[in-house]
Amino acid sequence: MPEANSSTVQRRRLGIELRRLREAAGLSATQVADCLDDVSQTKVSRLERGRVRPRVNDVKAMLELYGVQGAAALALIDMARESKGGDGWWVNYSDVLPEWFQAYVGLEAEAARKWTFESQLIPGLLQTEDYARALIRAEIGLSAEEVERRAKARVARQRLLRKEQALQIWAIIDESALRRPVGGPVVMREQLDHLLSVSELPNVMIQVLPFSVGAHPAVNGAFAILGFTEQTDPDIVYLDTQTAGIYLDKPVELERYKLMFDHLRARAADPDTSTGLIAEVARSYSLPG
Repeated sequence: MPEANSSTVQRRRLGIELRRLREAAGLSATQVADCLDDVSQTKVSRLERGRVRPRVNDVKAMLELYGVQGAAALALIDMARESKGGDGWWVNYSDVLPEWFQAYVGLEAEAARKWTFESQLIPGLLQTEDYARALIRAEIGLSAEEVERRAKARVARQRLLRKEQALQIWAIIDESALRRPVGGPVVMREQLDHLLSVSELPNVMIQVLPFSVGAHPAVNGAFAILGFTEQTDPDIVYLDTQTAGIYLDKPVELERYKLMFDHLRARAADPDTSTGLIAEVARSYSLPG
């Protein structure tokens, strides 16, 4: 089941509806900001993308401007109140997880499926704690305590793979991620053994994109596509820039990235060949003793 106390998707649903109503009213975000006090164009954009907790008074003012009244307005105002509620487990790590990444984790927690391509690293949901710790430790300016808490948070995300209605994940991993020695041989051997273990879960599909493929459609970087059960929650593409999260949800953008993922999985090694390659690389990281 989705995280029951997550408000992230509620905010996104509200934002989608606010954007639809604004466009139906023939107004731009700038025009809305010009008409309302304490509402900037940036706030309008962030509200519509579900990136900020909505103020009920702001939502009321926007609905009045759009000419929305009665039961329709009350339903959206109730949604705004509900979306201000507590989020899931990740709020306990709000001191080390930036707000933009907490928003992504909330969406991931509500998703039914995730298609992800990683060009340099093992996907976060498939990382061991030691691998995650080594990656985080490489960042600049983090204290030892921050490194530990962020590593724990990354592992906590992985409960999605083993809950009752588990997240369906299809991960395509570039061969370079297998051969980049993050944390040293012991950490990498354990990480690749972990990949082999989770690949046996019925909700996890792993393919390796071998070096022999050469240039490919996603050579410029990683991406993830989150899919949701409810029709009111359209799929979304997520790009992690390390300093911010970029969300793409326009139909043309979604179609482009879905087509890109189709090309990648067609070119990647099949699952059995992929696990063989992972096992081969794992053996190259010899364990002591």
